[in-house]
Amino acid sequence: MVDGARGDAIEMRAALLRMRRSGLLPVAFGGLLPSDLGHPARQFRITELSGTATESLRGLAITTGNGLGGKTMAMARPYSVTDYASSRVISHEYDPAVACEGLRSVLAVPIVVHRRVRGVLYGALRVPYSLGDRPLTVALDAARELEQALAVRDEAHRLLSYAQQPLTADPRAWEEVRETHAELRTLATRIPDAHLRQELLTACARLAAAAAPKHDAPRPPVHSPAPAHLTPRELDVLSAIASGATNSAAATRLRLRPETVKSYLRSAMRKLGAHTRLEAVVAARRAGLLP
Repeated sequence: MVDGARGDAIEMRAALLRMRRSGLLPVAFGGLLPSDLGHPARQFRITELSGTATESLRGLAITTGNGLGGKTMAMARPYSVTDYASSRVISHEYDPAVACEGLRSVLAVPIVVHRRVRGVLYGALRVPYSLGDRPLTVALDAARELEQALAVRDEAHRLLSYAQQPLTADPRAWEEVRETHAELRTLATRIPDAHLRQELLTACARLAAAAAPKHDAPRPPVHSPAPAHLTPRELDVLSAIASGATNSAAATRLRLRPETVKSYLRSAMRKLGAHTRLEAVVAARRAGLLP
């Protein structure tokens, strides 16, 4: 499976860059809690920096309740201080690193996925200035975008884990396999990480190939191209249709216009030599394109 830490780092950097581009938070940094532990983590490390002048913050271990970030993690809500070193509302375990970077005003917002704090984003100034609603809104927007990206990645890995399990001959289980296939293809369109996206599509191909008839399979109609070469988008649409989605629902799921879905579906039906949606799904399954 693709390195999750690498993908998380990519998403974190994008969030920090968004904060800095606002012009309101010239320094941004953050980190995520370990996600591979069997118990809730009480500590995370600051792993990504943007706009910093030193490396003093990199690798700093933030413990629940300690400092501004630790308080944010413990309470699962944003906090800010006008002058970090003199603030009386936080503890001061991390003062040397903050002072080395020359930071004064700092805000921290939690990254919450599935009701669990997954990390903290910080924004900071090198002058003592009360951080109002606008900087906070920028940081919250960046956190929400990061949360959505992490939630999508979590779901992708969950589905991949299921798809990589030994396949069963139980007919009832194949409905779950087909639903997983449709969800994997849908998620693949929303994943910016090319490696993870390709892994999702590879899992889709594995599920489809495993379901293809191996013995005494009925031959496709003579007027059907053999083999049919559907485009990725045609497969996306056909997979959604196979899971029971209407054209409108498929459009919503794939973030396409309904007219575009119809166009892809017509093209797939033509290539498969099918006259109806059901015939297209059956033909695609016989060809090993859908599970």
